[in-house]
Amino acid sequence: MLTERSTLTRFLIEERRRHPGSSGELNSLILDVALACKAISQRIAAGALTGGAGTVNAQGERQQRLDVVANDIFLRTTNWGGQLAGMASEEMAQPCAIPPEFPRGKYLLAFDPLDGSSNIDVNLSVGSIFSILRAAVAGRDARPEDFLQPGAEQVAAGYAIYGPSTVLVLTVGTGVHAFTLDPTLGEFFLTRRDIVVPEATAEFAVNTSNRRFWEPAVRRYIDECLQGLAGPREKDFNMRWVASLVAEVHRILTRGGVFMSPRDSRDVAKTGRLRLLYEANPIGLLIEQAGGLATTGRERVLEIEPAELHQRIGLVFGAREEVARIARYHAQPAEPGPFENWNPLYGTRGLFHGADPKGDQCPSTTP
Repeated sequence: MLTERSTLTRFLIEERRRHPGSSGELNSLILDVALACKAISQRIAAGALTGGAGTVNAQGERQQRLDVVANDIFLRTTNWGGQLAGMASEEMAQPCAIPPEFPRGKYLLAFDPLDGSSNIDVNLSVGSIFSILRAAVAGRDARPEDFLQPGAEQVAAGYAIYGPSTVLVLTVGTGVHAFTLDPTLGEFFLTRRDIVVPEATAEFAVNTSNRRFWEPAVRRYIDECLQGLAGPREKDFNMRWVASLVAEVHRILTRGGVFMSPRDSRDVAKTGRLRLLYEANPIGLLIEQAGGLATTGRERVLEIEPAELHQRIGLVFGAREEVARIARYHAQPAEPGPFENWNPLYGTRGLFHGADPKGDQCPSTTP
């Protein structure tokens, strides 16, 4: 294998050679993140042997013991190398400062240390998601507002999925590539290069138990899919749902599909369930780099200006044709219902209607 496949380290060195002025700090940071993923993979494999009771995180959500362990692993493997000016995690209310004994760097790291941790008890796939941004001022402690950058500003993003094998999926802006961990050698080897999401699909992932809360555009799309050959889509669709964002995106990057975690009417004050900075943005960058689309239904995810560290949004991503169709449905006038006069982001103008991007963020709610 050493002669047949490239390691993650070699891949990063070859990418750096394309940019002679690069300092190599980004490579070092990505390798530190990869080390964290290796350590988390080992703890996941131990399962219940890790022991300990769960707690509640900064957002009031129940944590598994491994959530805390994974967060600590990410912090300890990345805070010392001098590449970072600050870190932000799903498990921490505020960004984590770099310890005073270590130098400050020019990057920011935002991460979900253990996505889908509710699946641990039933031994299903979980993962880690990360996003790398440039710091506002290199060498200075990052401020909370420094993390509030649109996803298009990311310099790298990726995730690790801990399943039958541990796979690290990465983009540094030159496509999407997958690296599989060889547990014997402790190395990630390049196993898929330049991953592409097929433009069309007959597979969708959504939690249909929430149908009664969906806005009309989402109900219309799913109902059409469920009608199969006899319906307007004239083909049968398969449905998948794992309740793990990493598992869902990995399936789509492997065999195509579309994922939907839409805004719903259960609490109109909430703009969605998934976190923008360390879930939607890194996944959005990966999907776009692989040729797919990522949107809220009304706007491109990577163009959203974050308002707060743990901001949530609705998210639709995957095959271009399907995501574009869902966006068109959102842009069309809807029947009155629980979403009437709801949120200016969900007015009658949309991403695929050629309106001014800034205008689409706050269109009038008047029909």
